[in-house]
Amino acid sequence: MGGREAIKALLKIDSETKVIVTSGYSNDTVLANYKEYGFLDILKKPFTANVLIEVLSKIETRDANLN
Repeated sequence: MGGREAIKALLKIDSETKVIVTSGYSNDTVLANYKEYGFLDILKKPFTANVLIEVLSKIETRDANLN
């Protein structure tokens, strides 16, 4: 199962699921249009722990601002 199929299945189970897409392929159309597929953000491989923390913090801040 690829990312497109996985996000559809996850959002079908729980529409509030928070999903980040990650890939090592720079020309991946999902990475270029991640929001259109339902992903909240992207992590381009390889990534460091600091980059992961930044992305997770950004999502947490967005959620806090929505409430």
